[in-house]
Amino acid sequence: MSFASVKIGKHTIRHPIIQGGMGLGISWDQLAGSVSDAGGLGVISAVGTGYYKQRQFAKKLSYNRPAEAEAFYCREALIDIFKEARKICDDAPLGVNILFAISDYGRVVRDACEAGADIIITGAGLPMNMPEFTVDFPDVALVPIVSSPKALRLIAKRWKQRYNRIPDAVILEGPLSGGHQGFTYEQCLDPAYQLENLVKPVVEEAKKLGDVPVFAAGGIWDRDDIARMIALGAAGVQIGTRFIGTHECDAPLMFKELLLKTTESQIELLKSPVGYPARGVRTPLIDAVDRRQGPPIRCVSNCVIPCNRGEEARAVGYCIADRLSDAYEGDYEHGLFFTGSNGYRLDEIISVEALMQKLVHGEQG
Repeated sequence: MSFASVKIGKHTIRHPIIQGGMGLGISWDQLAGSVSDAGGLGVISAVGTGYYKQRQFAKKLSYNRPAEAEAFYCREALIDIFKEARKICDDAPLGVNILFAISDYGRVVRDACEAGADIIITGAGLPMNMPEFTVDFPDVALVPIVSSPKALRLIAKRWKQRYNRIPDAVILEGPLSGGHQGFTYEQCLDPAYQLENLVKPVVEEAKKLGDVPVFAAGGIWDRDDIARMIALGAAGVQIGTRFIGTHECDAPLMFKELLLKTTESQIELLKSPVGYPARGVRTPLIDAVDRRQGPPIRCVSNCVIPCNRGEEARAVGYCIADRLSDAYEGDYEHGLFFTGSNGYRLDEIISVEALMQKLVHGEQG
């Protein structure tokens, strides 16, 4: 079977593949621009943009870190990331991932629209008021991430009542994805909540809204996985972890090489200050946190509302903003390295174009 193009709002992507928005600094201009240029949907992560280009856009620093949400989610840096990505993909559709749980959600959504985002993707909570911040940008497509048909139903009902709008597409994320999960720890291990069992119910819910495409995510690795999800009714997929193994990925080489050496047993569900389980690699940081000997917790960036200004960080044992930024800057000892469940399968670093060929045509493509 050949894969069809997919329309998301007013935008069409040539291949039914969305690159997952990976923060901090894993998917910025180079990766997202290259994926869009290759016919997928490249997605810029809005997390921690104050660290972009050695913090040169962050107007306020504390302990050499962007201070407060205004600097951590830096408008000027986000605009520059989009500008640099556009040099690669020109006018191809380009997306951005903005977590609903962040401290400055509405402002960052508006910033992304002004920066030139065609598609906004939001997870980490139910974005009930997402359309409120895009009224001046009617061509920007809105895509919530959900983990159940109930979540989609709640979002769609609120959007229709308040804004006379429905989602332009939906991403259904199962419990094998990297980073934060939309499930409890127990649900992540329960067969009933695995992606294969969720696709059809969410697709049926989406059909009630009209022609709303559903993209399946979490544990998608190769062409066979894509074909399997499409056979279940999905219009396409979202893939994150495998794009880390590309030359264009904005992550440091050390991060990529770490995954090349990671074994299946080293990938775990971790506790997070955000309040959800998070999947990542066991490294010296996790060992230190388990011993309650992690790095100092100062809450410099005020990154997410659920953390309550570091209260949850102190309970869990680490600051997620600081540790993700350490990973982006290549600090193995103190960094937090997120990966999907298949991260151990990464065995080479190739170009985005070569990876897209494999995903669309098969491993020999």
